[in-house]
Amino acid sequence: MIILAATPIGNLGDASTRLVEALGRVDVIASEDTRVTIHLMRALGVENRPQLIAMHEHNEHEKAVELVELARDSDVLVLTDAGMPAISDPGFPLVAAAAAAGVTVTALPGPSAVITALALSGLATDRFTFEGFMPRKGRVAALARLAREPRTMVFFESPHRLGDTVRDIALALGDDRRIAVCRELTKLYEEVKRGTAGELGEWASSGVRGEICIVVEGAVAPAMDLAAGITEVLSLVAAGTKLRQASVEVAEATGLGRRDLYEGALAAKSQGAARQPSPDGSHPAVRAAGRPGPTSDGAPPAP
Repeated sequence: MIILAATPIGNLGDASTRLVEALGRVDVIASEDTRVTIHLMRALGVENRPQLIAMHEHNEHEKAVELVELARDSDVLVLTDAGMPAISDPGFPLVAAAAAAGVTVTALPGPSAVITALALSGLATDRFTFEGFMPRKGRVAALARLAREPRTMVFFESPHRLGDTVRDIALALGDDRRIAVCRELTKLYEEVKRGTAGELGEWASSGVRGEICIVVEGAVAPAMDLAAGITEVLSLVAAGTKLRQASVEVAEATGLGRRDLYEGALAAKSQGAARQPSPDGSHPAVRAAGRPGPTSDGAPPAP
């Protein structure tokens, strides 16, 4: 099988017992940097000498085929330099190839910079989205597309771009958008800076070192009453969205009840249809009551 194993993101003490056991028994290890893997094994006192195969962003598609075939006969342990493989690190093409080939994939869970930063941020943790690394170009436009995202957002960023990125967050999302910059998580100089994008701009521009996670507060939904919410649902429906899906989207964005929105929009649609005359001029409400419409020559119906 393929075994995805989380490695420490800074503190060696976070290596799990299962990780140490796997390092000591497998015959094949695919890792982002084999030198980092050798160092990790030595630090953990593992004396196994497995076959080491480098699998990184430049060759992971090519190596996926080879590793899937190896995994048919033996366990293949997959490691990245820190954290869980396939999460903004090599691994996804291998997992997809293994799933397509019917080869079992399992995981040894462990440290995660994303979850650790989110938990320490002081921002909402009930719903979040991981956005990976900030784009090097077009950051303001990319952030602007997330301006109405209600979930807490987690990003990776390099230290030398941190100042520009915090400035762009303030520009795209507003100076008052709350953020937390988490650096060197689980390491000796771990630091979490919390504040608004405007407040942290100067600190971020002064020069920061280490591995960086940025946690950004989700957009606060504007206050909206049920009538306005129903109108928004009907607007989405008019644009081609299914009524049920439109109700869900507006409910998530406003905090209004999905069922209330759905039933209210359904009733509004029914009332709207009831007010529309038919092509022959008769009114639906009249027809529903069993009364005939006008005759073909426009004369009123006979009593």
